[in-house]
Amino acid sequence: MSNATSTDLYEVTMAQSYLSESMTGSATFSLFVRNLPPDRGFLVCAGLESVLDFLSAYRVDADDVDVFASVMGRPPEDLAPLLGLEFSGEVRAVPEGRIVLAGEPLLEITAPLPQAQLVETYVLNQLNHQTAIASKCARCVLAADGHQVVDFSLRRTHGIEAGHRAARLGAMVGFAGTSNVAAAHSEGLSAVGTMAHSYIEAFGLEEDAFRAFARSHPGPVTLLVDTYDTVTGVATAARVLRDLGLGPGCAIRLDSGDLGALAVRARTILDAAGLQETRIVASGGLDEFAVDSLVRSGAPIDTYAVGTRIGVSADAPYLDSAYKLVEYDGRPVMKLSSAKVTAPGRKQVFRRPGYADLIALIDEPPPPDGVPLLESVMREGRRVSERTELLTARQRFAADLAELPPGARTIRAPVAPKAELSGLLSSLAAHVRGYIEKNLIRDAGEVI
Repeated sequence: MSNATSTDLYEVTMAQSYLSESMTGSATFSLFVRNLPPDRGFLVCAGLESVLDFLSAYRVDADDVDVFASVMGRPPEDLAPLLGLEFSGEVRAVPEGRIVLAGEPLLEITAPLPQAQLVETYVLNQLNHQTAIASKCARCVLAADGHQVVDFSLRRTHGIEAGHRAARLGAMVGFAGTSNVAAAHSEGLSAVGTMAHSYIEAFGLEEDAFRAFARSHPGPVTLLVDTYDTVTGVATAARVLRDLGLGPGCAIRLDSGDLGALAVRARTILDAAGLQETRIVASGGLDEFAVDSLVRSGAPIDTYAVGTRIGVSADAPYLDSAYKLVEYDGRPVMKLSSAKVTAPGRKQVFRRPGYADLIALIDEPPPPDGVPLLESVMREGRRVSERTELLTARQRFAADLAELPPGARTIRAPVAPKAELSGLLSSLAAHVRGYIEKNLIRDAGEVI
């Protein structure tokens, strides 16, 4: 059984019906985020590599057909038209690491209708989750204002794969390391970590624990100082680091309490012990809001270890994303539902200075100051671009972030730039709307 069964049931029922009706013409679906979550001034596009891996290997095999038939309560022969179906379409997408705005297509898939429909769930799942996490991580980097940020999220993410994604996405937007050993190894990241309170408690004295840890790890060590009394713990750590000559490169970690005030006291103790180069790491339920407050207060914290709230994007765990049909068999289509209107036709997004982005039709000439965001990444079911390396995505993000208006970068109450529709796209939308409404009136009259 392949990943083809990682889909919603209605994708299968629709695909089966399309095949029965010989509706296999070319269809284009556009994936976009309708509205940004609260306290978001931008999104960081992520998840495309996972999508391309999935589409490249997509094939409905006999086991998949058996699963479809089983859950539908149908004989396998009813689902036989799906057997052997592969993805043979085209994908145009915004590369990973680029900043995007509400309403802008992150990706457009053009393929025979049953194919484009069947892959919807997986594509949405990957882009929705990874874009949400990458955007949250990016805000932490902004809040840290040049201080290091590291990922401690693995134990609280919604699954091991999600934890791996969080580590990679954090690195993509500027995190300095991760506690996730597997992700550090496979993604070429710096592995970071300290010790747990259980380690301290296992020894008779806090100082014994610190000395034992230093003996086991002769390189720079980070000592967790808040198991009992934080100020006493800092003083004990300072004594051990000084006695063993381990100051440069080492750190102490604060994990609870008033982190700002404790960091000030810790810095004073460390400096008095001649340990000016010993760093202070803060952790314990941090997110971009807490980091922003600590940085603004002037707390002498060198590294922020963020975990739970970042790995699950706690304040905005999902995006208002959609994957909508915009063209079928050469005919532009749109949805008119209240508050969920879509724009018809295949599209391109042009990035203009100041993020005055323009959403246009795919064959429109670019504005003089516009740069296209969507690139062709797959044709006839095969990649046509190289796999995005983490460093490349990181460079894209840094370049886009440097041009982002200050109002969109703020942590609290950001002002998000708004993309505009081109005149031709607006005209097409009005034409399609008129056609639909005319036919609705006609059909309603026939019913009455």
